[in-house]
Amino acid sequence: MNSTVEAMTPDIENNAARLIYERQRKAYKANPYPSYVERKANLDKLEKMMVDNQEAIAEAISKDFGNRAHQETQLIELFLSIDGIRYARKKLKKWMKPQRRSVSIWFAGAQNKVLPQPKGIVGLIAPWNYPLFLVMSPLASILASGNRCMIKMAANSSNLAALLSGLFKEAFDEEVVALLPGVKASDFTPLPFDHIVFTGSPETGKTIMRIAADNLVPVTLELGGKSPTIVADDFDIETAADRIMQGKFLNAGQTCVAPDYLFVPEAKVDDFIAAAKKSIAKRYPELASKDYTSIIDEKSFARLNSTLLDAEQKGASITSLMDGEIKDAASRKIAPHVVTNTNDDMVLMQDEIFGPILPIKPYKDLDEALAFINDGERPLALYIFSNNKTVQNKIIKNTLSGGVCINETVLHAGQHDMPFGGVGNSGMGHYHGQEGFNEFSKLRPIFKQFKYPALPLLAPPYGKMFSTIYQLMIKLKI
Repeated sequence: MNSTVEAMTPDIENNAARLIYERQRKAYKANPYPSYVERKANLDKLEKMMVDNQEAIAEAISKDFGNRAHQETQLIELFLSIDGIRYARKKLKKWMKPQRRSVSIWFAGAQNKVLPQPKGIVGLIAPWNYPLFLVMSPLASILASGNRCMIKMAANSSNLAALLSGLFKEAFDEEVVALLPGVKASDFTPLPFDHIVFTGSPETGKTIMRIAADNLVPVTLELGGKSPTIVADDFDIETAADRIMQGKFLNAGQTCVAPDYLFVPEAKVDDFIAAAKKSIAKRYPELASKDYTSIIDEKSFARLNSTLLDAEQKGASITSLMDGEIKDAASRKIAPHVVTNTNDDMVLMQDEIFGPILPIKPYKDLDEALAFINDGERPLALYIFSNNKTVQNKIIKNTLSGGVCINETVLHAGQHDMPFGGVGNSGMGHYHGQEGFNEFSKLRPIFKQFKYPALPLLAPPYGKMFSTIYQLMIKLKI
């Protein structure tokens, strides 16, 4: 890892990112606490930028993928981003208000409050899988909390990055928001930001955190992982299959909160697979369907095919859920697959899959499933299909994950009033809602003393009065 960190030493002599950073730092010093009117105006600009350019954004994302349905982008990225901005704007006055806090009776007459203040400049490092939403969702929190932002997008999002860079320049001064297409990680990550947001793999997240530590920069890391799904015996298998298929194969499984592996009651595995095939036939009747997303690049396409081959060679049973062609190198498409008879030596049971492959583990007893989940790293999401509250509570209270969905998948990530983030190996910190606003704010405690404080009675020289008052303070349980 040391070589990776050393490779991120910036070229300070020739660094456009450094110049923009210095402009934003100067602007922050001149205006460290943007008003409500300024923050609202920034959110208005961000919303308008997306509303006015929906088709161009969807087309750029589809080009970056090779194929992704515009409707999928419209619903999952554009609408959720726009809706999140509107929510932040609606709540902004309330979030900005100083919060009154109680004062101990021993400080009677004094006042306490907490003032949320902007941290300054936030570095936002976005991935390729939801390249719009995973910029705009944290950016709404960043701007609402009064910060400035510099954005680095993934190399696989070159078409969208070029488009958004121009749109940001039209809508915002670079002193407020700047997207730097093609910027090198070595020129971006080591900058002394006031906060860094990163979405990506745990390995890269650890590297980001090490670099940030050089400047004591706090980080928000959304890192994915192997998110489990449990279908309980009481839940309708066809309903479970349909909802799981929708969440899993959205964006061809290239989703950080996608169900990564699945527990199904042993006696119902065949029924689940039959129901899954029915669901896929309804949504994606063939591999060439324009509604079915391509794998992002050739490297990922090869990795997923290798993952299937590894499972097959180690004794797994692999079932395509789609009739006809199961893969096409030209379009980089791989049909939805389920895998049974898995073992822990298989790559698909060790690494996050991030593609259209779903391992199924049959189980007899719920404790068996919980033990397996708890033996692994803490996931970004956990999905429970059960109408039994006792079962729901047992799973929730005996596991720990970034978030939970009951009788659904993925949708918790689109709830604007709920914190979104991981735990342990799946990340740290949150954005969305009040928690997102707080994440990018310094919650600054402010104590205002009373005109006639009692504290001088306890000051030196110490004598009988001090002893009397001190004994009273200890004795009284107020």
